Amino acid sequence: MIEYLLANMWQLWAVVSIICLILELSSGDFFIICFSIGAVFAIIAAALGLGIYWQLFIFAVFSLLSVLFVRPVALRYLHKNEPNKPSNADALLGRTGKVTETITAGGNGYVQIDGDMWRAVSTTDIAVGETVRVVDRQSTVVTVERL
Repeated sequence: MIEYLLANMWQLWAVVSIICLILELSSGDFFIICFSIGAVFAIIAAALGLGIYWQLFIFAVFSLLSVLFVRPVALRYLHKNEPNKPSNADALLGRTGKVTETITAGGNGYVQIDGDMWRAVSTTDIAVGETVRVVDRQSTVVTVERL
């Protein structure tokens, strides 16, 4: 078993790379993807027949280089240097949507924002089909106002 793994380390590095890419999807801070880049270079080293210690060394070096050089560029271009970039449900604040189920004052209804349905509350009655703006969020319930 060990002989097989050592002879086919590129498969292990490929799994490491894919796992790092999946983990990066949940974080979005371009840190874990640097290890995925390091694993890709380790795949190349394994394909060239270099030993396990060389593969680990190449993985570490290219991961470090990615953290130092690739991550700042990715953050600059993809996050536009916004210190508090909203993510997940916080990104809904200020967005507009259409009411799909009447929202009663003090009660709730549903709005569609970018194709997703959200439970919504409002201080006034809002009929189906009206356009609303999200002004607040509590868990998965958004507070909206008529535009």
